Amino acid sequence: MMQKPSIQQLQLGASTSLIALILLCLAWEGVLAPFKPGGSLLIFKTLPLLLPLFGILHGKRYTYKWASMFILLYFTEGVVRAWSDVGLSAKLALFEVSLTVIFFGCAIYYAKFTRAK
Repeated sequence: MMQKPSIQQLQLGASTSLIALILLCLAWEGVLAPFKPGGSLLIFKTLPLLLPLFGILHGKRYTYKWASMFILLYFTEGVVRAWSDVGLSAKLALFEVSLTVIFFGCAIYYAKFTRAK
């Protein structure tokens, strides 16, 4: 039987996946496979990811709750671009999907396990 993850493990998973997603978006749209050669304004899709960052890092339950829904926008973008893009961009999109799934799972379980009883 699988053991229940600790609150610290869930917070670490959410924090790490969110920071990795921020770095991925910056690298993807800035250097690795930008929409246009030389970079594009899609790099600004990273900015909304900064909104929940400090709440996630500080273990704010409310932030975990709303960020778990907010991250689904990035999941959707990743799925669409994995389906429609080719080459490195499609692989980066799959990595984006993976990071959003990790964040989502950690965030909803963190919110569940920190609920007042």
